[in-house]
This record gives sequence, C-alpha cells and structure tokens, in this order.
Amino acid sequence: MNLIPEQYDKYIRFFKFMAKYWNSDVFAMPDEDAVISDEEKSIEEYEDSPEELVEDLKAMGPTYVKLGQLLSTRPDLLPPHFMKALATLQDDVDEVEYGVVEEIFKEEIGLRISKAFASFDEKPIASASIGQVHKAVMHSGKVVAVKIQRPNIRKRFIEDLDTLMHLSQKAETYSETARDYAVHSVIEELRYVLLKELDYSLEAQNLSILKENLKEFKYLFIPAPISDYCSSRVLTMEFVQGNKITQVSPLKRIEMDLDPLVDDLVKGYLKQIIVDGFAHADPHPGNVYLTPENKVALMDLGMVAKFSNKMQENILKLMIALSNYDSQRVNEVLLSISEYDENKVDESLFRKSIERKIQESENQKAKDLKTGRILIEINQLAAKQGIHIPVELNILGKILLNMDQIVAFLSPEYDMHNTVKNYVQELMQQRMHDDLKPGNMMELFLEMKELTENLPFRVNKFTENLAENKIKIEVDAIDEQRFTDAFQKVANRITAGLIVAALIIGAAMLVRVPSSWNIGGYPAFAFILFVIAALIGFYLVYQILFKDDFRKNK
Repeated sequence: MNLIPEQYDKYIRFFKFMAKYWNSDVFAMPDEDAVISDEEKSIEEYEDSPEELVEDLKAMGPTYVKLGQLLSTRPDLLPPHFMKALATLQDDVDEVEYGVVEEIFKEEIGLRISKAFASFDEKPIASASIGQVHKAVMHSGKVVAVKIQRPNIRKRFIEDLDTLMHLSQKAETYSETARDYAVHSVIEELRYVLLKELDYSLEAQNLSILKENLKEFKYLFIPAPISDYCSSRVLTMEFVQGNKITQVSPLKRIEMDLDPLVDDLVKGYLKQIIVDGFAHADPHPGNVYLTPENKVALMDLGMVAKFSNKMQENILKLMIALSNYDSQRVNEVLLSISEYDENKVDESLFRKSIERKIQESENQKAKDLKTGRILIEINQLAAKQGIHIPVELNILGKILLNMDQIVAFLSPEYDMHNTVKNYVQELMQQRMHDDLKPGNMMELFLEMKELTENLPFRVNKFTENLAENKIKIEVDAIDEQRFTDAFQKVANRITAGLIVAALIIGAAMLVRVPSSWNIGGYPAFAFILFVIAALIGFYLVYQILFKDDFRKNK
C-alpha cells in the first residue's frame, strides 16, 4: 500500500494522535493498583484524562470511535479508567437529510417510503456514525423502527481500516511494544466486527436467531425484523416502546417486584453464551430497555459474539469453578485455554494471584460480589504476566460486568451470584442429559465399532514392529527402572489379552463338540474356559481402572 497524496491526511492525523498518547497512561499495562479500583485515583493523577481521549477519538472520525468502543471490551489492553470512558463513547454526527434517506430506501428496497409506510417521521429518533433511525407506521398499523445507513460510510470505513491495517503491520515489524499488545490482531478484529456491522441484513438475521433462542424467557423481548423491508443498508424492525433500563423511576422499582425480570435477563445471557454459542455482544444499559409490558428488550444486534462448542464447555467449567470458589480448578481451566511462553511466564505467580483473587471474592457478601468484575480482573492479571487469555473470556467478562450494573440498578439486594451458580449447574445437568440422547449414543457406538474393527490390526502391527525392533521411543528424561516396569506391564497385558482371546475362541469351538459332562446345558470344559477368560478380563479391567490410577496419584 503506497502513501498516495490523498491519504496523507489520514496518516498525519494518526501519527499526531499516537505522538500525544504514546507515553501516557493509555498504553500503560494495567497493574494491580489499576485492577483494584477505578475510583481511588482522581482524574488529576493521570497525564491525559479519559474524557480527553474520548474527544480526540471523536475528532478522528467514526472509524476511531468504533475502535474506542472495541477497546472498551479489552481489559487486557487498557487501564480501567479509560475503559469506563470508552464504554460510553458516542460520536456527535449531523443528521442525514430526509431526501437522502428517501433515495437510499428506494434504491435498496425498490419502493418509495410513501408506498411502504402509512406514515414516516422525517426527523430521526437516533443518529449515529453508521446510520440513523426513524419511526414509521406500516399500512397494517404496526409501529416500526427504520434504520438507514449513511451514504458512502462503507467507503470511508474501509479506507480508514486499510490505513490502520498498514500502520499496525509496520508497527509490529519495528516495535516490540506493538507486538506485545498484538496491535495488528486488534485492528483485524475491528475490521471484521465493523464490516459485519455495516451489513444490516446480518443484523436482521441476528435479531431472528436471538428471538428464537430466547423464546422460553417470558420477560425478555427481541424486536422482530420486517424482512420485506430489510437489506444491507436498510433495517426495519418492531418499534420498542419504553425507556432505557437505567432510567426506570425509583417509584416503579419500589412498587414492582423486578426480580423475575432480572432472573430472565441473567439466565438469558448465560443460555446465549453456554448453550447457544450466540450472544448479544454489546448489552450496555443503552441497548437494554424496559417496555410498558414490563419486559426487558434487547436491541442493537449489529455486534454478536459466537462461541465454539469447545469454548462453551470451557466457559461452563470456569463458571462452575468460580461459583464454587475453586481457585485450583479456575487456574487449570484458564491455563489450558490460554497461550503463553512457559519459559517466560511465572506460572506459580499467576496461580497464586488467581488464588488470592478468588479468596477475596469468597469473603464478599453475595450482593457485593461482581462476577463480571472478577473476570475482568483475571484478564488483567493474565495480561500483566504475558498470558494471552482467549478474547471470548474478555467478551464474557464485559457482558457480565454490564449485567452487574443493570442488576445493581434494578434490584440492589438481588443475589446474582446465587442465580449464576444454580443456573450454571442446571445447564451442566442439561448438557449431560443431552449427551445421553440416542443420536449422541449412536455416534459413541459408531466410534466403538470403529475401534473394535481396527484394534486387532493395530495390535498385530504393534507386535510385529515390536518383534522386528522397529519401535522407537523419544523422551527427554528416563527413569530406567520405571520405564522397564511400564514396558513389562504393557507386554504382560498384551499377552494376557491374547490368552483371553485364545480362551474365548477355544471355548466357542468346544461348545459345538458333544460332551457327556455339561454345566447349564453347555459342555463343561468350554464353560470353564469362558469363566477363566472372564476372570482374567475382570482382573485386567480392575488393574487398569483402580490400581493404575492409585499408583499415578501416589
């Protein structure tokens, strides 16, 4: 990518921004003081205030506003006081003229606005960097929200993203700090998320999926898209009446029992993450409304998080360990899914830090326990020590942190920790039950069938290679006596297995031979051979399942 003249301004603005903040607290790796508290330090203690960073990002343009919003979900990259400011980052943009809105709608949908709707408010009810939202009424009487994408916004975003991609790649080439922060990966993630968010047809699809996934929760509401009036630049969906969840009046919070709503909200997000693997990734209070029907409405599905089956299992294990204050298990799960250099990372120090963090949370009262904050702090501790925890756990921490804020506002005495603990255990039981369904059992039987079919060939091949001295074993260090004992044990068990097989085959053949001495209707000698084979088999199974495990633990 060459520095052509019209790109000069983008590069100059970027370098001015970096020159201002390079040596500031923005790029200071979060330490324990930062982890412990955001509020204990005053703004004057920081060289550049979070509010100043927010204003500078706004001046840089909508792409950098989105970058700031993305960084607000990365506690491993920024100190908490900057994350808090970036989480509320919204750009100040002018409204798109109604004539342009009408033109875009006709171009995308193929109808004039006056034909599609009985009425359409020319004044937008919300305006952001990517698009603006208008209220409309369909000919059926249904009230809808129509989101129209800004003209040429895709081109502007792609140009800015290309600039950032080029600069981040060069930065990692020459700067160790940039490599430590994985700057290029952060920009790649921004590009992926942003290009998805620019496609409104994907957001319409996300709304439909989430509405179906959460249909069992009667207090949750997901606006349905109007598919005939949706495209990559136009999104039409049910209009959500009500107020932001954090604007509920104190009187209503006193008069109403909001615990059932909070229950559904918390369980709904746990189901999204652990069961469905498809979650609303930006549940800040501005995207969560309370409707007149006293339902919690989730909006803005432009950003969603997806979790693989393996990651869902790991998150389930982690949540169970956290709910039981099992620091050893938390450490095992985190280290098993993280990337780190064993030669550079002090694993014992990390384990000790996590143990202290879990012990601190165990001594807190249930209503003061913040599961999301604990995960954020664990991420920060890991980042400080060079352990790269999967980004999915950052998203999980951010989601639960937002849940903490909403729950604390709606029902300050609500025991969120207990709800998480009980529901996670319920999900664990459900997952175990699902594993026993006929479809899953059939898959297990097929695996066992394949193993049974291939086992004789593999044993034969192994013994053949063993006889021809073709077996090679590579080890870093050998305890000769233990190695010899282990090898002898394997040889003995293979021999015993062959003897069992020979006894069974011989007994099967003798069953067909007439005999005057029978036991239970079978030739006595064949019956005895079967009994001997069974006893040897049971003994081998006992040795494998119990004795070997005991020796290993010892």
